[in-house]
Amino acid sequence: MLLVGMIAALLAAALHVFIFYIESFAWTTRALSVFGMDRESAEATKEMAFNQGFYNFFLAIEAFVGIAVYFLASPTVGLTLALFGVGSMLAAALLLFVTSPDKRSAAIKQGFLPLIAVAALGVAALL
Repeated sequence: MLLVGMIAALLAAALHVFIFYIESFAWTTRALSVFGMDRESAEATKEMAFNQGFYNFFLAIEAFVGIAVYFLASPTVGLTLALFGVGSMLAAALLLFVTSPDKRSAAIKQGFLPLIAVAALGVAALL
């Protein structure tokens, strides 16, 4: 279960790096088709998206660092960091799912890998 959880956490972190790129650097270009926005809406929300992208990046870093620390230094500290990172990703996806019915598809895509990671790492931690 540990390996499944770590792979899911790694993939979730990679997805959040992509989200970081889209929100922080491609909001008025590539994000238009990804999020189905028009250019005017993108321009009006550019600063908010830039900031939000960095939140996603910090969550990814936390998961990446947790995985590295688990294998290179301290399994307990690494597992804690990885679980907190993917748990935060999952919490954000659940919040989006509950508060924005029109964005439920995105919430499911954003939360699927963190859900797998949290479940598998949680089981591994208990064993």
